This record gives sequence, C-alpha cells and structure tokens, in this order.
Amino acid sequence: MLIGVTQTTDSATIESAPRRRSRPRIHRAWIVAAVTFVTIIGGAAFNSLPGLLIEPLNAKFGWTYGEIGLAVSLDMALYGLTAPFAAALMDRFGIRRVVVVALSAVAAGALASYWMTEVWQLMLYWGLLVGLGTGSMAMAFSATVTNRWFVARRGLVTGILTAAGASGQLVFLPLCAWIVDEHGWRPATVTVALAALVVVPFVWLLMRDHPADVGLAPYGGAYVEKPAPVTGAASRTVRVLFDAARTGPFWLLAGSFAICGASTNGLIRTHFVPSAHDHGMEITAAASLLAVIGVFDIIGTIFSGWLTDRFDARRLLAVYYALRGVSLLFLPMLMAPTVQPSMVFFIVFYGLDWVATVPPTLALCREQYGEDSAIVFGWVLASHQVGAALVAFLGGVARDVTGSYDVVWYASGALCATAALMALVIRRGQTDRPKTLSGPA
Repeated sequence: MLIGVTQTTDSATIESAPRRRSRPRIHRAWIVAAVTFVTIIGGAAFNSLPGLLIEPLNAKFGWTYGEIGLAVSLDMALYGLTAPFAAALMDRFGIRRVVVVALSAVAAGALASYWMTEVWQLMLYWGLLVGLGTGSMAMAFSATVTNRWFVARRGLVTGILTAAGASGQLVFLPLCAWIVDEHGWRPATVTVALAALVVVPFVWLLMRDHPADVGLAPYGGAYVEKPAPVTGAASRTVRVLFDAARTGPFWLLAGSFAICGASTNGLIRTHFVPSAHDHGMEITAAASLLAVIGVFDIIGTIFSGWLTDRFDARRLLAVYYALRGVSLLFLPMLMAPTVQPSMVFFIVFYGLDWVATVPPTLALCREQYGEDSAIVFGWVLASHQVGAALVAFLGGVARDVTGSYDVVWYASGALCATAALMALVIRRGQTDRPKTLSGPA
C-alpha cells in the first residue's frame, strides 16, 4: 500500500512539474548569422561587375575610364553614406524589412542597366540605386546582427560575416567574367539582379530582428527583452556622428579606414583587371586572380576575427596596413602578360590582408562607443567608401592621363604606411571589449 501511494505521488509530481524546453543543439544565432552571410553574398554580386565592365563599356559607348570610374565612385560613396542610416533604420523598422528593400533596389539597378545607352543612366542605375541598396547591407548590417545575437565569439562572427563579401567575389567574379567574355556585358547584369532576388525569400523566412523574438538569449549572454523601436532614426544617426566627431579616436578610425577603402575596393577591385589587361593579360585570367584574392580573404578575415578576440586591435591594424602597403609597392613590377609565380604570391599575400582590418576596427568602435558602436561603425565605413570612391575615380583619371596605373599603386602603398601609424595612436576606450565566453555550439 505504501508502495502504491509513493508511486502515485511521484507520478503526480512528475505530471505537475513544469516542462523545460529542450535546448536546441544549434543556437538560433548561428542560423541568423548564416542567413546574413548568404544575404551579403547576394548583395555583393554587383561588386564583381565594375572591374569587368570598364573596357566593354569603353569599347561599346566610348565612355572614358574617368566617366565609368565616376559612376563606380558614386556607388561606393552612397554605399558608405547609406550604411550609418541603415543601422538606425534597422533599429526602427527591423532588419528583415530594411534588407528586403535593399536587395530589391540592387536587383532593380542591375536589371535597369541592361537597357542603358547614356552615361547618366550609368550614374543613376549603378551609382544611385545599387549604391543605396548595397549600402543598406553594408558592414553596419553585420555589426547590428553581431551586436544583437552574439555576446561570445563576436570577433569570430565579425570575421565570418566580413568574409561573405569575399565569398561573393569568389563565386561571381569568374562567372561574370565568363559571361562577359562569351555573351557580352548585358547578360552579366541580369545574373547579378537574379542573385539579389533569390536571397529575398531566405531573409523573409529565416531572419529575425532580435533573440527575444524567438524567446532566446543572445549566444553566450543572458536573456534581454527586445527594446522598443527607436524613433527618429535619421536624427539619431546624425547625433551619434556629432558626438563621435568630438573624440579623437573617431577621426583616427575614420581616416585609417578611408585608406583601407582606397587600397582595396577603390583600387584593386575596380582597377586591377584593366591594369592587368594593359600588360597583356586576358580579362578572364585577371578576374580569376581577383577571385583567388577572395579565397584567401575568407581565410584571413576569419583568422583576423579570431585574433581580435585575443590581441590588441590597434597593433593588429598597424600590422595589417603596413603589410598591405609593402605589397602594393611591389605590384607594378609583377604585372605581366601571363600569370607568374610572383603574381600568385602577391595574390595570396594581399588576399589574406584584404579586409582583415574589419574585425579589429569594429572591435575598437565597440570599445570606444558602446551601444552606439554599430552606427559609429557605419560612419567609419562611410569614410572607407569615400576613400574607395576617390581612388575609383582618380585611378581612372590617372589611367586616362598617363596611360598607366603605376602612380596609383605607389601612392596607395604610401597611404597604407600612414594608416598603420594612425592605428597605433588610438587610445584605449573607457569600456572594455567584450571577452570571449564559452557557449553552446
């Protein structure tokens, strides 16, 4: 009898005990990060085009390198200037809505360029529509996702998401180069438009704005309620800029990152292919080399994120900029009609450094500016794109005037040395960078 009572009591106790939700084997944050990765790849597809289309557009319409470079520079400038406002808009309207609209803008601009015949249309479609769209999915997007969904492994996740742009380059550069070579430039623009549209359903179905939307804590952190939508997105973005601009670290970060943009997107991504072709190299071969940069960029950026979790971000930046500057100084001597071992070494070396600067730069923004770091990083990214825009335009002008890109390579190498010095003198922030915590895989 006693045994029966005991069994009944135990059974009732088990039935009345609250049932715990089983912890998912993979934290939802990693799914959100994966969707973000794919989104950046889809949005970055367009960035593979400008270097491939400079010569075809010059041959088809007679547009100068400087005119085409101006359209590319407009795209890059708007990409950067949109980023800080996009971060604030994500706070107001949510990540999903902003990113879906951005992908649609990229697709519209790329598709409309299929019918362009005038240089002003190039400015409108490439510069305005695509610039606004890609800017809304810029690195500030990655920063917002990382800050909301991760406490642990932030440096690593930043590196992975930053590498998404390089992954898009790896996928689309050889493909678009082949399409341009075999079928002309117009089908390549349609390919880019379709790539952006394909990503939209994944964003809408799988992306979530905040861990609290699915009842979870951020990875490696404690549960927090989802904050109310922030109104006045534009005014907040400008206010954060004014506040940050009164501090010395902001100008050092913005200045060094402007040089980063000048020596990567503005220079290599835009002008490497036509520069190599000037020396007799086939466009498809040069584009393949640029794609290989993307392979090693993925490795270098993820490794940089891992290093950023463990070492002083200032010293990492100084090393990255110094090594990049040295490699650019040697590049003019490596150009040849065929791919030589020395050029392969440059591609590997430069690729490891391509955007390795992003994780430590974002970590310094987080250290210096706390909750406003995503918006501050958006403004720092704006300087990156302004630097890229200037060199995209001036590089084309230099090619028109001198018939060579050599002076641009040398000037960029010297600028990288300046960026290394700027990184070293950034003071430590008032708040410590979040430490890496252990968490579920």
